[in-house]
Amino acid sequence: MFPSRAPFFRDRVSPRAAEIAGWAEDRDVACDVAEEAVPAWPSRPLPQRGNLVVSPDAPSEPVLRYPSQLLAGSLCLGLAAANVARVQPALAVVLIALLGGAATALRRHRRLGLLAVALTLVGWSWGSARLDALDRSPLASRLDTAARARMTITGPARRGKYDVRAPAVVTRFAGRPLHEPVLLKLPLGRAPPQGAIVDALVRVTAPRGPKNGFDERTWLRRKGVHVVLLVDRWRISGRRGGPGGVADALRRQLQGSVARGLTGYRAAVLEGVVLGEDSGLSEELRSRFRASGLYHLLAVSGQNVALVAGSALLLAWLLGIPRLLGQLSALAAICGYVLAVGAQPSVIRAGVAGALGCLAWLTARAADRWHLLLVGAIVLLAWNPYTLLDAGFQFSFAAVLAIFLLVPRFRRFLEGYPLGGSLRLVVAISAACGLATAPIAWFQFHSVQILTVPANALAAPAVAPLLALALAAAAVAPFSPGAAAALAWLNGWCAAYLVAVARLLGGLPIAQIRSTRALLVLLAGGLLAAAYACPPRWRQSSNPST
Repeated sequence: MFPSRAPFFRDRVSPRAAEIAGWAEDRDVACDVAEEAVPAWPSRPLPQRGNLVVSPDAPSEPVLRYPSQLLAGSLCLGLAAANVARVQPALAVVLIALLGGAATALRRHRRLGLLAVALTLVGWSWGSARLDALDRSPLASRLDTAARARMTITGPARRGKYDVRAPAVVTRFAGRPLHEPVLLKLPLGRAPPQGAIVDALVRVTAPRGPKNGFDERTWLRRKGVHVVLLVDRWRISGRRGGPGGVADALRRQLQGSVARGLTGYRAAVLEGVVLGEDSGLSEELRSRFRASGLYHLLAVSGQNVALVAGSALLLAWLLGIPRLLGQLSALAAICGYVLAVGAQPSVIRAGVAGALGCLAWLTARAADRWHLLLVGAIVLLAWNPYTLLDAGFQFSFAAVLAIFLLVPRFRRFLEGYPLGGSLRLVVAISAACGLATAPIAWFQFHSVQILTVPANALAAPAVAPLLALALAAAAVAPFSPGAAAALAWLNGWCAAYLVAVARLLGGLPIAQIRSTRALLVLLAGGLLAAAYACPPRWRQSSNPST
């Protein structure tokens, strides 16, 4: 360690002089040796950043210190830009080639900027091609046509007042092979299960347009669905295989074990929290969850994926399995859970982050949370750029950004209040996520939940035990159905507690606001409260200047 005079020479000492100075026991001798070894002063001083001397080759902009995040963000930007305007692939290829040729003649950091622009063009071109593919529909030209069709049910059926709806993929229509996603409308009664191959007599119709604030045609088009098939008579002719068949089997296993022996709203809440499926809930209970700000519990989130991975690691540790095999089992558990739950934006984002975290440990590399978030966005937008306009995508990523950026500040603000550490964290997360998602909720559903912070604070003690008991029931169900039923019965009380909180707070008149006037009053009150709570940034000095 150099003495106080040594930093003056630290960046200009030769390696041999530094070695000699390190051998010297006397600090003054070490400094004198260093001074004698200093070469001639440079003609111009090197730039400084604080007390540190900066190399001329070091990046001057902070963003250039994070190249992987810059490149991933550029690719995301290009994929999202396809929703605004579409580019021809040939033009994008020419521009990318020109940028690649120009990058070879530039320095490293300018080359990084050109590479970011090139990745933006790559994402823009790929997103445009994906949107063109999603917008193609051979069945759109067969409207009002009746024919026999073969379809594969790709998701759970939802019962309405007048019909049953189920997503499907048409594989054969009027004797011709085809592959197009559709929405089925079946008569009330029994419905085909997920994964079933169905032969039916159908009639091709167009989706409904805007009605009562909901545009079914636009909502389906963003999922690649352009027609609705009215099913008259149908029969099951088989089940699909491959990865889809594995996903169906995993979903049936989870659905049959997490709520074994339960009925009614308790079983529906357990299936909603674990599988993200709320079709078993009544409309009244569903509206209470929305009004109280607890509806996000019925959508699978990163907490579910983290608990699945943590459970796999814990089981491996209890069995004495090496950490390497434990990480591989956690990776397999994450993939299986994502397959069972389905392609929901929050599930894909959390699954990608968890899988990359396991791979980072296996390859002994550090995992950056921003990089994991951007990779999750890339996967979702690369498959379907319309996902950017989906409410689930917006809620999920806005909540994660709030956790990254706002929660630490909110926790520091709450340190002076008589709250426990866990309660302070729950309040900070609820307030940050509620603040970040409120504009999205107003834009998408024209409502803002006021009691989301107390509702989530009350519900928090039951969420983690509910997930843990549900996963434990699913794990022991193949070996002991009785133990799985006992765990599900115990878990039913956690579900009943969540329902009680949702009904208590969601039933209050002030639970949510839907009028613009009430929203303006709320914003004014929030600004006044923030101005009162936040200390001023400047204070007039009490001592007069001299």
